[in-house]
Amino acid sequence: MNPSAPGASAEWRSHGALPFAAMFGYSVSVIHIYGINPYIIPVTAEFGWTRAQFTGAFTLAILIQALLAVPVGMLVDRFGSRKLGLAGVLMVCLAFTTLGTADGNLTNWYLLWGLITLVALPVQATVWTSAVATRFTASRGLAFAITLCGASIAQFAFPPLATKLIGLYGWKTAFFWHGLIWLAIVFPFVFFFFGGARDAKMSDNGGTEAPARALDGMRFGEGLRSTVYVRLLLASLFFTFTIVALNYQFMPILSGWGIAPTNAAWLASLIGLASIVGRLVTGYVIDHFRASYVGALVFLIPVIAVLLLLYGQGNALAPALIAIMLGLTLGAEVDVIVYLTTRFFGLRNFGALYGGLLAALSIGTATGPLAASMIFDGTGGYAPFFWLAIGLLILSSISLFTLPKPPQIQETTGA
Repeated sequence: MNPSAPGASAEWRSHGALPFAAMFGYSVSVIHIYGINPYIIPVTAEFGWTRAQFTGAFTLAILIQALLAVPVGMLVDRFGSRKLGLAGVLMVCLAFTTLGTADGNLTNWYLLWGLITLVALPVQATVWTSAVATRFTASRGLAFAITLCGASIAQFAFPPLATKLIGLYGWKTAFFWHGLIWLAIVFPFVFFFFGGARDAKMSDNGGTEAPARALDGMRFGEGLRSTVYVRLLLASLFFTFTIVALNYQFMPILSGWGIAPTNAAWLASLIGLASIVGRLVTGYVIDHFRASYVGALVFLIPVIAVLLLLYGQGNALAPALIAIMLGLTLGAEVDVIVYLTTRFFGLRNFGALYGGLLAALSIGTATGPLAASMIFDGTGGYAPFFWLAIGLLILSSISLFTLPKPPQIQETTGA
């Protein structure tokens, strides 16, 4: 940490609303990830699809986003975050409503997901974290944690919201109201309070731009060649492949255990609630202790959940314990990875460098749920995937634990 940087209290006095606005904006970026699982069973039951067919469109969408993560990061580095975020929130929520027009034709389903793929590009994590990184140094870990709690709020709110709407109106109309309700909640926060140092105007200071940080750090090519970057890529890929798949399949797994959909939805929301606690604690701790060691420990916690999935069926407490274990680490990979990116590589090309890591996170997000679905379709259960998950969680932890101490990167303020 640069001793000349403003203290944490000064950062929060000047820009305290920014991480919370970014939090709501980030929740929109995962509406098609954490908001889709309540629809798996009703949609596949009505159309006679396999779970792999349902999930295939989701996988393709996330993979395309992964391919475009670096260009989006470059746009953020060049033009700032505010305009991208505002447009993205509006378009993603409206695009999500169109999933209710699915007619049973897989081509139609994939085209609808193609629309979501394109409009979700301006709400990727890079957009929200980049703005926050330009305003926070001393308290960056906690500011990132609050920002990334957007996914936790989504995980907490979406399963019961979608399940309630499906029960009242059916899944087609539920998609429509799900998207519009979230748009009405999120857009005002982003419009009035979101903007970083790269943006021409800040909505929370009457249009007067505060002094911006000098954005020092590695060049894009230099960062890509670093062995640290490779280890961060591997940790990102392995962890999200596992944790997102477990979350995505959580309600179907509980359904296979004989748990009613409403109860399964509330247990899934418990993941989101625990995730808020996990993110905030992780964010606070990485501001005070070596982040790579904290991340290595956090990445091992889901192993407990996986073992309960393997051996806990029939135990009344197991579903809640699994939800809590998954929640405490869900999204922690983003908190840790984005924090380590700023500390190892600086902010000069943060958008582009984090875009590459976001691509790895997205590839894991895309392929993990599909792999779990294909294993279920082929074997009638998830046990082979659970054993694979344990191995990948251990590898991701080792990737972080072996990182060196971050260098000292100056982040002074300037006109």
